[in-house]
Amino acid sequence: MRRCATLLALLALVLTGAGAVPAAAAAPQTSACETGWGSMAKSAPGSTAMTGSLTDVRTGRHACYDRMVFDIPGMTTDDPALYWVQYVPGFAHPPSQTGIPVDGGAVIEVEFTAPVDDSQYPVRLADPLPGLDFSGYQTFRDAKFGGYYYGGTHIGLGVRAKLPFRVLVLPDRLVVDVAHSW
Repeated sequence: MRRCATLLALLALVLTGAGAVPAAAAAPQTSACETGWGSMAKSAPGSTAMTGSLTDVRTGRHACYDRMVFDIPGMTTDDPALYWVQYVPGFAHPPSQTGIPVDGGAVIEVEFTAPVDDSQYPVRLADPLPGLDFSGYQTFRDAKFGGYYYGGTHIGLGVRAKLPFRVLVLPDRLVVDVAHSW
């Protein structure tokens, strides 16, 4: 009889939730994503071109943003090369102003003063950037090569909408993060 009463008491605790895990042991709540980056143009004005060449472009998905990384060996955080990153109404090849279609609700133009190393990263004008697949990305839609003109490489990055973005200069790379939301 005593065993039956113990089982009934245990069953009552489970059914009423009295035996639940305390709140302190519950899974941690995730904080809201930082979106204070803004959508205005970002640049690093300077007087010298990068010493390295673009050797690769890769992307990554993160909880709050999509990331595009431009590998440029020789780029340093002490002396970052010139770059300009901004939303543009349409992407075009600089000297001819011939439009290059880029999929997405908005287009970010990424320009930096490093040539493309064709032996390591072969790309042609108006072609999608090699090796990138945007399936499953929340923000990125497309990326096209806009050419190398007067010391600047031009990339058109198609995104879902005009969203906040930031630019980071790291050793040997330039990084563009675009938030998933405001």
